[in-house]
Amino acid sequence: MAYSDFTLAILEERLGLTYEETTGAFEEATPIAVSEVLRQTLDRGLPVVLGRNKEKARSEMLISPILLELREYRARQVSIFSGAEFNVDRKNGLAGFCDFLIARSPFQTDIVAPVVAIVEAKHEDLNDGIAQCFAEMYAARLFNEKRGKPIETVYGATTSGTAWRFLRLSGTLAQADLTEYHISQVEKILGILASMLRE
Repeated sequence: MAYSDFTLAILEERLGLTYEETTGAFEEATPIAVSEVLRQTLDRGLPVVLGRNKEKARSEMLISPILLELREYRARQVSIFSGAEFNVDRKNGLAGFCDFLIARSPFQTDIVAPVVAIVEAKHEDLNDGIAQCFAEMYAARLFNEKRGKPIETVYGATTSGTAWRFLRLSGTLAQADLTEYHISQVEKILGILASMLRE
């Protein structure tokens, strides 16, 4: 079993999580002005992504630039890992590759605790990534605890690059905010991502 095999039922049965849907859970996040570099990158990438409509193109041309902007905003004091192998607990299926991991560390050579957020790229249907993302978030919590850097809440997102939904795992509550943020709201998306990194 791998992260991608998880369903909401398996999250409940195997990991003891309670799933809840909400809306507007991240509305209080303050939008962050984006750089001209990011704006130009998105303007150039969006037509290519919409024309090709492939998950890899979305990851490279929309998601990665936003996460790199987040790293710059945080003065490079966070690390971003793309396509990282994250084997935490194979016995419980918490193993495999994550599209993106965000850690509260400036080091890019290795994943260092605490991992604070997971971003799961999906082709179109953001619902497809919710259970997988929660499994990866649960693994992040275990990873942090094993390294002596537990954090109360781990965050996540499922995104197509053009649309974003945000998730929160606190205790046994796995909360999915069904509010979608469009790439035209990139300042708000960046603000929500930045709010996930607060200590």
